[in-house]
Amino acid sequence: MRFFFIRDCRHKFRYFSSEPLSQIQIKTSRWKEIWEQAKKKLMLLPQRILRQEQAFGRVLKLEEKIIQVFYSGLLGNKRIKIKFYFFLQKQRTKHVFLLIGEALLLPVSGLAVFLPGPNVFFGVLALLMITHWQALRGINRTLKKEHEFISSLFIKKWEQALELKNEKNFPHLLKKIEKEFNLDNIHKVLWK
Repeated sequence: MRFFFIRDCRHKFRYFSSEPLSQIQIKTSRWKEIWEQAKKKLMLLPQRILRQEQAFGRVLKLEEKIIQVFYSGLLGNKRIKIKFYFFLQKQRTKHVFLLIGEALLLPVSGLAVFLPGPNVFFGVLALLMITHWQALRGINRTLKKEHEFISSLFIKKWEQALELKNEKNFPHLLKKIEKEFNLDNIHKVLWK
C-alpha cells in the first residue's frame, strides 16, 4: 500500500493512501437501518477529509515496519520528515479534540430518540466517533513506524505548478498522477 503526502491547491499538506475509498464496516443486526443511513451520511464528507481518515485507519492493518510515503521531492529528506512529524502531531491533537467534542454531544444526540423515526443523529455521531478513533489509533501507529520518503516526478511537477499558480496545467498533471499511481478522483482531494 502506498501513502501520499502532497500539497493541495490551498497549499496544505494532504495525506491519503492508494487503496480506494471504501465503506466503513460495522457489524450490527439490531440497528442495521440506522447504521446504513449513517454510513451514507458519512460518505458525503469531502473526499479530502474522508480519504485522509481512512488512510490513517489503514495503517492499523499494515504488517510492514516501514511505511512508504510519496512526496514531491522539493523539500530535503530531513525537512520532509520534520514536516510530516508535525503534520501527524497536529492531526493527533485535532482528533483528540474532535473525540472530546463528539463524546460531549453523544448524550444530547441520544435525546433525539424521542423523535419519530430512527435516531440518525446518534448513528452519524457514533459512526464519526468510530472513524476518528480508528484514525487516532492509526496516527499513533504511524508515528511509531519508520517512514521511507520517495520522491515522484509528477508530484513534483504538481507542486511546482501550484507555486506558479498555473491552473491550466492542473487537470493534466492530476491525470498523470492518477495514471502513475492508479488513483481515482485525485482532483477531489488535491484540487476541487
